[in-house]
Amino acid sequence: MQDYKWYGHFEGDGSTFVIDDPETPRHWYNYLFNDEYVTFTSQVGFGEGFAQDDMGNRIKVLSNRNVFISENGQAHSACGLPMKYGYTDYSCTHTNGSSEICLTYRDIASRLRIFVPNSGMCEVWSVTVKNLKDERRTVSVIPFASTDFDGVYKPQGYNLSTGGYSHGLNAVWGKGYTPFYSKKNVPVWIYMSASERADGYDSRRNAFVGPYGTDITPVAMERGAHCLNSDCNSEKLCLALECKVELEPMGEKTVHFTVGAHLGKDAVPPTDRWVNAEYTAMKDKYAEDLSGVSIKSPMPHFDELINGWMKYAADMGSRWARVRHNGYRDMTSDTECLAAVNPALAWERIKRVLTYQYSNGYAPRTVIDGAVRDRNFSDNTVWLAFTVCTVIKELGKPALLNEKVKFNDGTEASVYEHIKRSVEFLYCFQGLYGLIRIWGGDWNDCVNYAGLKGKGVSVWLSIAWVRANNCFAEMASWLGNNDDVKTAQERGNIMRDRIEKYGYDEKSGYYIYARTDDDIIMGNIDCDEGKIFLIPQLWSVLSGLKHGASSMDKAEEILETPIGIRLAYPAYSYQRDYIGSMAEKAPGVQDNGGIYLHPSAWKLAVDCLLRRPDKVEEGLKKMMPWDTEYAVKCGEPYAMFNSYFAPETGYREGTPGQSWRTASSSWLLKSTVEYIYGMHPEIDGLRICPCLPLSWSEASIKKVFRGCTYDIHYTCDGRGCDVTEIRIDGKVVRARDNVIAPVAGKTLNIEVRIGKK
Repeated sequence: MQDYKWYGHFEGDGSTFVIDDPETPRHWYNYLFNDEYVTFTSQVGFGEGFAQDDMGNRIKVLSNRNVFISENGQAHSACGLPMKYGYTDYSCTHTNGSSEICLTYRDIASRLRIFVPNSGMCEVWSVTVKNLKDERRTVSVIPFASTDFDGVYKPQGYNLSTGGYSHGLNAVWGKGYTPFYSKKNVPVWIYMSASERADGYDSRRNAFVGPYGTDITPVAMERGAHCLNSDCNSEKLCLALECKVELEPMGEKTVHFTVGAHLGKDAVPPTDRWVNAEYTAMKDKYAEDLSGVSIKSPMPHFDELINGWMKYAADMGSRWARVRHNGYRDMTSDTECLAAVNPALAWERIKRVLTYQYSNGYAPRTVIDGAVRDRNFSDNTVWLAFTVCTVIKELGKPALLNEKVKFNDGTEASVYEHIKRSVEFLYCFQGLYGLIRIWGGDWNDCVNYAGLKGKGVSVWLSIAWVRANNCFAEMASWLGNNDDVKTAQERGNIMRDRIEKYGYDEKSGYYIYARTDDDIIMGNIDCDEGKIFLIPQLWSVLSGLKHGASSMDKAEEILETPIGIRLAYPAYSYQRDYIGSMAEKAPGVQDNGGIYLHPSAWKLAVDCLLRRPDKVEEGLKKMMPWDTEYAVKCGEPYAMFNSYFAPETGYREGTPGQSWRTASSSWLLKSTVEYIYGMHPEIDGLRICPCLPLSWSEASIKKVFRGCTYDIHYTCDGRGCDVTEIRIDGKVVRARDNVIAPVAGKTLNIEVRIGKK
């Protein structure tokens, strides 16, 4: 097995990764965001950015970026493309909230920093240039933003926006009309403004890039290396400015640029004072928002991943879901995971998510392009109970369930009522055998043909409903709603009986995945392909079903591979009219038999519940983006991926799918904090029940819980994962179920011995 090539290194507390070789196997990204705007950039500046209103209407400000440094008719990119054209001293520093690209070329050292302020529909580029010669020089800094604000460019297509330059605002702009915080079109502007007087601009793409140029080699940079002062009328827009900078020998200068959108308010040019204040405020926000948990283990890079990047990714997912769209289940589940770090923020986030729920309890698939879109998915509402229950346990405030939140029709009810209706809706959404309908898809979006007639059922969703119903019953008991508790218990027993009778296959020895409209079973031993699916086995443990442990044994026997556990097996080799797009993917790709990492993160939690520390260690190693004990990997070492490609994919074996936009990150965080390190929130306190890998002789965690800091150090004898002794400030304590109550404002120094009772 080849060693992993790092292309850089972690720095500080792990929230920073420095790339020192720009030619990574693919673009390595960082995401930057606030509540109104999100952007991403790779190690060479490649990326997109857009603003979004509360109904998913978008202003697509940025479709790519570049920054050119020009002198004496010659220009080069401060981002580093084309690759390795002769520059030196390259580095890209990705950190929580910002990215910075540095390089040196023709005796000019440049530094490009990109960040998104805490508010506002914009991103800020700060470009610093330093003269490395002992003579005075004049250079031009020329930032360029490609845009899809006026639509994606298509040959023989229409682009009808206008653009130009405002001397008063020192900004190049584009104007168009789009629905944004409105049901009809309103005037919208995109802009690029500068902290220094602009000496040139371009708003017309065909002028700056040229009909045959590219974002990397625009014609304006090849023919004179300056802007052409182009206005735009019904052609494709772009945004470019030119700022001339006088540099003394060994002198340097910083020019700031703001790229963003506005609805008629002036685009204020960025000043040094404003940029520095906004950057500091952004850094302070993340330092505060993500400070709730930190770990230490014998795996330093794992610590850096959790302490620096998984918390940040969970925050991003909780607000922006999968970025390409505002997935309802995605926002909900990521918010559940964020609660391990910042439950107060998670509470505000989940209340926002609840506003898109229907008043009958159903929840949509996404909110995009000004509309709530159902897309026939059945599972989206099931995640609400998990999240609300978790957040309330973290905060220790059941009374919050009485807070009022609107539904998407404008009517209002308590958070408790939202959850009650979600659970009741799914219980009544019955198909074959009284199980819950799959309709156009459950968690597996790509099983989208199985239940369109309204008869097919998801055994997995029925199992997940049992867990949601358990959470609801617990919440009802906190509020003293005994009738609801009784109803939940009765319905739970009914659904468990149905699952065991119609969803568990004695011959196979595990739970099936689904039964289609025509009662074709998906996921038993008699199927020619797709004989077993992982997620019903995982959730049978999470939901406390009686065959959970034995079903997991079967799943591992069949699904485990040298590079991770498959989602299903054997992979489908051809499409079937009762499955959907899952079977349209090549075998071993993503959900069609691939190593899907979201369920792998669930499995970490399941292995902890089953008290299998050896499996926890194996699962962690197989998931880690840099670990090559099992496969050669090529993605960002500070990010998680949606999947690894299975062995039958040939040259793709072990390589990752997309990064960042996946619940793998959030659930790796939750499984680590709550299950591996055993930080289980309860109304009465924090229940300590770890399941650390047996090779870890010691580990530690700090967690802020209701204003109390739990500073826990584990000492392990390598023989088991039982808690054998707990000491607080040196004194042995015997707490019921190892629940330690918080003491607000205090730090509890806790020593935990782990072994085999």
